[in-house]
This record gives sequence, C-alpha cells and structure tokens, in this order.
Amino acid sequence: MTKNFFLTLAVTISGVMSAQSVASGSDSQFKFGVKAGYSLSSMKVFEDKLDSKSYFYAGLVGEMPVASNVGIQAEVLYTQLGGKQSLPLVDLVGNEVVNLGNIDFNYQLTQIQIPVSVKYYIIPQLSAAVGMNFGFNLSEKLKTDVIVNGTDSQDLIGFKTLNLFPFLGAEYKLTDHFFVDARYNFNFFDAHKNGFTTKIGFMQAGVGYRFN
Repeated sequence: MTKNFFLTLAVTISGVMSAQSVASGSDSQFKFGVKAGYSLSSMKVFEDKLDSKSYFYAGLVGEMPVASNVGIQAEVLYTQLGGKQSLPLVDLVGNEVVNLGNIDFNYQLTQIQIPVSVKYYIIPQLSAAVGMNFGFNLSEKLKTDVIVNGTDSQDLIGFKTLNLFPFLGAEYKLTDHFFVDARYNFNFFDAHKNGFTTKIGFMQAGVGYRFN
C-alpha cells in the first residue's frame, strides 16, 4: 500500500510539473525532490514520560514559490513514532513476591506523514518554516522483549487515525540540489481518543535532494 501511495504521488507531481513547464514555456518554478533522515520521538502517557525512541524517515518533497522570499512546501514521509518503558516483572512464590527482572515495552506507531509548511527565506540559502504535520497511522503496536500472553507484539487500541503536529523548522541549501533541514514537531494534541491521554513530540533532521 505504501509503495503504491508513493508511486501515485510521484506520477501526480510529475504531471503537474510537466503541465507547468508547457504552460510557461520554460523550467517550472515548482521544486520536487526526495529526503530522508533521523527522527527522535518522545512520548508521554498521562504525566508519565517514556524513554525516547529513534527511527528513520524517508519520502518526497515539493515546494512552490509564492513570493520572492516565501514558498509553500508539502511532503509525504514514511516514519514511526513511539516510546519505550521498562517495568518490573514479578511473580508470587508462596507468600513471597519474587522480582524476575524488567520487561521493555515499546510503543510503535507506523505513519504516513504529510507536513505542510510556509517557508520564509532569510537569505537565498537559509529558510525558516512553520506548519502542520498530518500523521496518518498505518499501525499501532506494543512490542515486548519477552513473550507476554503468548506473543511479543499486540495491537494498541484507541489511537486516533489522524494525528496533528504543529512544527517549526529550518533548511539550509548546500548546493542548488542538496539541502539539510531540521524541525521539531510539538505534542500539543492528544493522540488517543478514549481518555488515555497520550502525547507525542519529535525532532526530525535529515538531508534531501531536489531534482530541479
């Protein structure tokens, strides 16, 4: 499903670029490329902050200038979010409680994200961005490092399909094609819909290449 989604998006954007080029008789102003990088996710359940988890992200990016120093950027990214929690495992032996060590619980939300932002170019190479990241869950899993109730992975229940993450970021163009960027996605909105308050914030930093 993810592969078909990216293929459809790429064909659509390529069609738009071709149409614009024909209409203008010159190279389109629309910029299209790919990007990938590192994501560090922080998850909080009620007031309990879980250990951070690191993941990768990869996807497509397009930008349309709307003024000499302002552009609108949209992306489609594949990534994961979550956190890690270690809890003690105990057993009752006779009248004695025996500590059997700790179990690691890994919360893992696999997402397609669509960040949309307004970029302001401070100088031609450096821009600042503000926007909203729309994260669509493909799966929500709780994984353990040992077998619990016959499995080491189970579905999480009650998470919203659509998650909203306001973000601030910056980008620096290394060349006409290569760039680096970083942003922080804030945990302002609850990711759970049944009162089990869960908030996720995450930092993303990576590199990209624009084809035109």
